[in-house]
Amino acid sequence: MNFGRKTPSMGTPSVYSHMTTRSSANLKSSRSMRSVRIPWYQKPILQDAILLDIQRGALVTGLYSLFLSLFTIFTAVFDIYCLAQAAPGSTHYGYYIISFEFVYVGNVHVRNALIVFALFSLIGGMAVFVTSIILIIALRKEYEKKMVPWLYCFAIFTLFRLFAFVFGSIVNDMIFGYNIAMCFLWIIYTVASVYGWLLVYSLYLELSDLTKLEDLAHLRMGTMASLNASTTHSIAGSRPTTPHSTVSTAPVM
Repeated sequence: MNFGRKTPSMGTPSVYSHMTTRSSANLKSSRSMRSVRIPWYQKPILQDAILLDIQRGALVTGLYSLFLSLFTIFTAVFDIYCLAQAAPGSTHYGYYIISFEFVYVGNVHVRNALIVFALFSLIGGMAVFVTSIILIIALRKEYEKKMVPWLYCFAIFTLFRLFAFVFGSIVNDMIFGYNIAMCFLWIIYTVASVYGWLLVYSLYLELSDLTKLEDLAHLRMGTMASLNASTTHSIAGSRPTTPHSTVSTAPVM
């Protein structure tokens, strides 16, 4: 037995002794993050982006989605214009810069479906444009709650565009340059969109976990401050004893 010795206390390290900024790099080195059990579906899917960290990768994704929304709006308007100009039975006079031979003129139901896809792509592009601006602002200020609209909107937009370009590639003649280019570009855009969405979602989960830890730390510090204040007032009038001596804890006047 070690009489007269005190066993060193092992206090829980503070959250702020490990974290100075809300970055993913600091999240990885935090003991508090590793001590909290997180369900598998709430764990970040990606830890780093290709050639970049997850924060810069998410910001690049926001800029990419902004570009993709403008590209989608432009191509959707162009597709609606071409389908209207190349309607079966229509007659046009004058000089046109482009030829409308690549436009689908077969089954009326398929043609109407292409018009509907183009129209909803136009609406989706506008929604992605607005949410991309909100996302870029949220990423710069690290507001994870403002990332949610983009996550929902871009996920629905990506799935819809995947179905739309596959349908268009099947029904359109793939001997024309425009149809081939659209099919090739949307394959690349779909892969990039899925990867970018995973980056932003992973960063969103990390920032959400960090927010919970910060709230818990603030609650703990507030509770300890109130306990210390109440303990000081209660000890002031008491005279606790020890096995060896009587110690007065009353404040010295």
